[in-house]
Amino acid sequence: MRVALCQIDATVGDLTGNVARIAEFAARAVQQGAEVAVFPELAICGYPPEDLLVRASFRTAHDEALQRLAQLVPNDLDVLVGCIAANATADSVGGRPLHNAVALLQGGQARIVARKSLLPTYDVFDESRYFEPWKAPEQNVVTLRGRKVGIVVCEDGWNDEHFFDVRSYAIDPVERVVQAGAEIVVNLSASPWSRGKERFRHRMVAAAAARHRVPMLYVNLCGGDVELQFDGGSLAVQSTGVAAQPIPFREALVVVDTGARWTQQPATVADEAMVHAALVQGIRDYVRKFGFHSVVIGLSGGIDSALVATLAVDALGKEHVVGIGMPSTHSSDHSVDDARALARNLGIAFHVLPIAPLQSAFAEVLQPVFVGTSPGLAEENLQARMRGTLLMAFANKHGHLVLTTGNKSECAVGYCTIYGDTNGALAPIADLWKTEVWALSRWLNRDGVRIPVRSIEKAPSAELRPGQFDTDSLPPYPELDPVLRCLIEEDLSVEATALRTGMARAKVADLFAKVQASEWKRYQYPPTLRVSDRCWSGRRMPVAHRYRET
Repeated sequence: MRVALCQIDATVGDLTGNVARIAEFAARAVQQGAEVAVFPELAICGYPPEDLLVRASFRTAHDEALQRLAQLVPNDLDVLVGCIAANATADSVGGRPLHNAVALLQGGQARIVARKSLLPTYDVFDESRYFEPWKAPEQNVVTLRGRKVGIVVCEDGWNDEHFFDVRSYAIDPVERVVQAGAEIVVNLSASPWSRGKERFRHRMVAAAAARHRVPMLYVNLCGGDVELQFDGGSLAVQSTGVAAQPIPFREALVVVDTGARWTQQPATVADEAMVHAALVQGIRDYVRKFGFHSVVIGLSGGIDSALVATLAVDALGKEHVVGIGMPSTHSSDHSVDDARALARNLGIAFHVLPIAPLQSAFAEVLQPVFVGTSPGLAEENLQARMRGTLLMAFANKHGHLVLTTGNKSECAVGYCTIYGDTNGALAPIADLWKTEVWALSRWLNRDGVRIPVRSIEKAPSAELRPGQFDTDSLPPYPELDPVLRCLIEEDLSVEATALRTGMARAKVADLFAKVQASEWKRYQYPPTLRVSDRCWSGRRMPVAHRYRET
């Protein structure tokens, strides 16, 4: 059986656009000799639709779109597509009103042939809020072209007791459909990417193919949805290998023959290349899906803003990126020089708007209420807020979006000014630790200098006062980041973190107190592009709480 793996970018809520994209790929699949085409999870409405599912009008529009799509796909092609479906038993026995489902489009008709059993509620997922779990996954088997095809949806493939040390659910839907006679298993997925996930997925799918001795076809969504980045990376796996190389971070159509022997092994892609692709996709799709075309970035001459500007150029093109230098009375000469050098290397427009006159004006206005006090945090924060105001004014006047330049290390400990350097529509690198910012910047310079070397090598400083450096308030980042990883990404105790990292327990406790005290800032932080397993969007801490580890 010739099956087309249709890896598409479905936009949440764009029912008309998604239907058109699916129909286009279906036509291409027929042209390439496919008999069956498989599309990702919830491809009709996009993933995740969240509380759109609560609206009756949206559900009606979705069902109309599904019926319309059934009329558009070629009659000589069987199509499996992710959709929503009503829970027929909700009125009589209760439960959620919907299923996360799969429709078979065949001969101009659409019928539901599978429903999702395992509903994730961890990290960024909250599917049990909307969907009823399907209790009979063994029924998710349909005959296509004379072959029994077992259908599972995303999380349904993530519970193999022979692969996972600890299972999250009581049943394994893949096992169930194979026991029901499936000769081929397809997984319609909307699995967001994080660092290394593409390698983990291959191992998981390959393990299932080897255990059950059936071909496993895994079709994943691609494209960006605010924080979430879907990498695609669709797979066709047998125990002997894969049918084609996974294609990351772009739409793709690959036709595989399930009767052939597959022998390829997935090529290894460098971590930096995957992170770069994810961030570029995230910036591009966020700007495009919100109807904008260009961005503006405050360029300090430091590494964070330099990296964000470089990623923006790769995502949008140099003509759609503007940099603004905003030196203060405390800024060093090299700050503007390095920012100007970056703009020249990238070929972007660059403007200098000094904030020294604003500092004088604010000081004069505030003098009556600041009299008798010494310059300190209030004056330092004002600098960031002045810059934030200038960036927002420029963006409003010229139709840009502002990109925020903070990294995960600063965000974790609250080393950022709310309503200042946190201003912006999107935070592209706020899920990168500072040490990862340096590593990615050096990788971007691998074929020639794009980011000025001095921006990478100089000691980090916000230049809020004369002679100020980040290390005045924080440990050096190579020491800080491993501690924050333990506390935030692994939820280790202060004691365990101190033992693992070698940092004194009192210093670890002080850093953890900073993390806890900064929760309110992260609550107001712009959307962050997710590249780790524990991004801010998936970390559900109370904003106001009084627990302190002792």
